[in-house]
Amino acid sequence: MKFNGLKIGMAITGSHCTLNEITGVLQHLVDEGADVTPIISYAVETMDTRFGKAEDWKRKFSEITNKELIHTIPGAEPIGPQKKFDCLVIAPCTGNTIAKLANGIIDTPVLMAAKAHLRNLRPLVIAISTNDGLGLNARNIGTLLNTKNVYLVPFGQDSPVNKANSLVAHMNMVPDTILLACEGKQIQPLLVDYH
Repeated sequence: MKFNGLKIGMAITGSHCTLNEITGVLQHLVDEGADVTPIISYAVETMDTRFGKAEDWKRKFSEITNKELIHTIPGAEPIGPQKKFDCLVIAPCTGNTIAKLANGIIDTPVLMAAKAHLRNLRPLVIAISTNDGLGLNARNIGTLLNTKNVYLVPFGQDSPVNKANSLVAHMNMVPDTILLACEGKQIQPLLVDYH
């Protein structure tokens, strides 16, 4: 099993249209031997959307990982001092989270998890999912690309005609990105056709 013994934090933010894909990624990591702990943003914790109810998503994430969710800032803070994870993943990572992370704003459980984890100089993997990746958030993505110990999952324009600024990571590439990030390497190519 490729991930046997690897401790992974999976931080999930409110790009609700990709949550179903993330459940598949979580299941794959667990099936491959990873010890996965789910961390959720306030949006995932509280918002019912056309993609599902918050309670149903939370139950799925807990059932797949067999772990309690980290869903508060105080719950996420010990990640740093306890050196809890070999790798932390934010997937999906919304534009809001990208912007705050790039500018040092720590006001959600996911952002606290990232800050706490990065203090240990361990890899942070980001799978972006944002409608403004080629708009205002382009500079924030650029900042994260140049930040030590931050690795991005390959991404592309998911709807260049209808949503010209939208970028989404290939969620199926999260596992391979984790493995390379744990070796200090950025998976390549980074910019790929989405379809």
